[in-house]
Amino acid sequence: MLFKEMLAADKLVRIFNLGRVVHPVLIDLFALSKGYHGFWIDQEHGGLTYEQICLACVCARANQFDTIVRMAPTDYSRVTQNLEAGSGGVMAARIDSAEQAEQFVQWATFYPRGNRGFNTSGWDARYTHKPPAQFAADANREHLISIQIETPGSVEDAEKIAAIDGVDLLFVGPSDLSQAFGHVGDLNHEKVWAAIDRVAAACKKHGKHWGTVPASPEFAARAVEKGCRMLSLGADTVCIKRGVEAMMNLYSPFFGS
Repeated sequence: MLFKEMLAADKLVRIFNLGRVVHPVLIDLFALSKGYHGFWIDQEHGGLTYEQICLACVCARANQFDTIVRMAPTDYSRVTQNLEAGSGGVMAARIDSAEQAEQFVQWATFYPRGNRGFNTSGWDARYTHKPPAQFAADANREHLISIQIETPGSVEDAEKIAAIDGVDLLFVGPSDLSQAFGHVGDLNHEKVWAAIDRVAAACKKHGKHWGTVPASPEFAARAVEKGCRMLSLGADTVCIKRGVEAMMNLYSPFFGS
C-alpha cells in the first residue's frame, strides 16, 4: 500500500532507513519482520547513485513496500531521476522557507501543478507503457512529496509550508533542530518540542500529516499523541550495530581480552 494512501486513511506508517547498506538481503530481513510498511532512502548523507535507488525500489516492490528518497533540494533533475527510478516519493532536506518548498513541489509535479521534466522512459511511466497523459496524472496523484522541518527557517514557515498544495507530509528532523537551537544531541530539549508543536498545529490546521525520527520509544509515543503518523524506526547501520552488540553480549565470555 502506498504511503500516501495510508496517510490519507490516517494510519500510522512505520518505516526504516537505508543510507549506507543498500542490499536486497537487508531489505528482505526488514520485510520478513512483518512490522514495516516500507522505507526511506537517504541520498542526502549517503550520496546514493541512480542504480542504487533503482535496486532499492525493485526490492521494495518485491516485498510490497513503498519508498521515499530524502535528497538535497538543489537539483530539479535529481528529483525526477529518483521518481523515474521507482521511488514512491521524494523528501526535501534542509528546506529553509516556504518559497523553497514551493520550488521543490514544482520540480516533483507535472502540469498543471508543476513543471517536472517530462520523460516516459522510467519506472513510473512503466518504461513507456503508460500513455503520457495518464503517466502525468498518475504521478501527480500517487507520488508523496515531503518537506523536512529541521532548520529555524522551516520552523518559522511551518504553517506556510503545510498550506502549500502538493505538500503531503512535513517530516521533523529532531537532530538537526537540536543543533539549530544550540543544544546538539538533546532531542528532548524544550525548544525541539516547541518546534514539533508548531509543526503539529500547522499540519492539523491545513489537513496535512507529519512524521519524525523518534529518539526513543517515549519520544515516539509523545509524537503520536501530537498527531504524528509516520515514524522512522531503525536505520541500516544502527540495526547492524545493535545486532553486533547483542551477539557480543550473548557470547560475552568469549569476547574477553
